[in-house]
Amino acid sequence: EAFDVILIDCPPALNMLTVNALVAADSVLIPMQCEYYALEGLSALLTTVDQIREAANPQLSIEGVLRTMFDPRNNLSNEVSEQLATHFGDKLFRTIIPRNIRLAEAPSFGKPALFHDRESRGALAYLALAGEMIRREEEAFTAQAHAAVVQDSAFAAAAGTASDTESPPDHAIGEDTP
Repeated sequence: EAFDVILIDCPPALNMLTVNALVAADSVLIPMQCEYYALEGLSALLTTVDQIREAANPQLSIEGVLRTMFDPRNNLSNEVSEQLATHFGDKLFRTIIPRNIRLAEAPSFGKPALFHDRESRGALAYLALAGEMIRREEEAFTAQAHAAVVQDSAFAAAAGTASDTESPPDHAIGEDTP
């Protein structure tokens, strides 16, 4: 309860660690390389998410799909990206994490990408992702708050209408009112 968001970074394999993380999670962010075999892995992951919803965590939702290691010069990357946009629509993050040597070499220096080279295209893309995730959360919260206000207003209006028709008048018909 002390945290707004907890990220659990799992390996790409669908093993017990990943399954346990999905059982414990509220939502899942799916990083996706725009490559053929990654599409097959995505299909298996979506099946696993459905199974976990049925068996252990009915509230599990797809937070979104994130395109990673993206190379716009590669036709296959662009085709897979288009398929993801068609299939996932608004669930596809606008932020794209590019294929970037500074991201790839950061682990060999024992550092997160933001500490290794904060100005690299890859690090900036991850900062953009954080901003996009925050905006999505704020929009969802605002939409929820707006829906609650509308619901409260509708309830109040219905209660006001019901009380007008069901309550006896304050004075008898034909009496002078003060």
